[in-house]
Amino acid sequence: MASIKRKCWLTFEGGQQQQPRLWEMSQKFPEVVFDIRQASVNQEIGIMAVLFEGEEEDIQAALDHLVSSGVKVDPVEGGSLVAG
Repeated sequence: MASIKRKCWLTFEGGQQQQPRLWEMSQKFPEVVFDIRQASVNQEIGIMAVLFEGEEEDIQAALDHLVSSGVKVDPVEGGSLVAG
C-alpha cells in the first residue's frame, strides 16, 4: 500500500496536555511517523498541528487511539471531524 500524509489538529484538555499522548501513540504505532508543525500549550489547553505519515489504516488506528485517550482530533484543512 502507498504511504499517505494527514494533517490534524490535536486538542488536549482536562489535564491531557500534561500526559505523553503522542509518545504513547508512537510506542503502540511505530509505523506512523508524526511531525509537530505548530503547538500552543498552557495550563488549560494544548493545541497542536501534527502531520502524520504512513499507511491510511495505521494512521486511522493511531488517531482512534488518541481519541480513546481523550484527545480531540480534527482535520487541519477542510472536511469534517476525523475522530473524537
